[in-house]
Amino acid sequence: MTIAAPANCAALAGSAIGAMFFSLFGGAWVAAWCVQRYGAQPLRLLPIAAIAAFLCMLAWRQFRRHRAAHAAQAGTREDKRNSRWFNLINAGQWVGIFIAGNVLKNLGLQAWFIPAIILIVGLHFFPLAWVFKARRHVAIGMALTVWAIGYPLSVPLGPLDPVGCLGAGLILWVAALSAVRSGFAVQQSPLQS
Repeated sequence: MTIAAPANCAALAGSAIGAMFFSLFGGAWVAAWCVQRYGAQPLRLLPIAAIAAFLCMLAWRQFRRHRAAHAAQAGTREDKRNSRWFNLINAGQWVGIFIAGNVLKNLGLQAWFIPAIILIVGLHFFPLAWVFKARRHVAIGMALTVWAIGYPLSVPLGPLDPVGCLGAGLILWVAALSAVRSGFAVQQSPLQS
């Protein structure tokens, strides 16, 4: 096993943090699908919680392997700038969701709230890709955005179909797996000079 360069290690720790969020939020979306489709049945929700916890654990293991590099980067000028942008982008996402919910309600289009949330969450990944220099975020943003626009137009129940939540959750779980898998691949590959 070779060791990745310190900059790569800090990036892998950052990817692991993102993967933890993707695991948990993906689990929440899949659980929302399950509740809409089958009701709040604990035996159906348990496997979803187990998958989310497993993905989160894999990401945590990756973070632990690289936490020293992450700690060394914490508090740097770039880290402070990234944190500031991250907070602004996420605040903008929540404000956007709040505004979209109210506008849709006032227009009598409440059925479109879930696709609107998925769209806004997808769009917030584009500036995050710039902040963290993470191409993965562009792919996640594109997948969520296309899903938000496409699924209501292609399923029988339109925007009310629970499959919207399922798709959003699976996209986030695939993103979590991708972050952990790429961390494993970098750890196993020879050190580039």
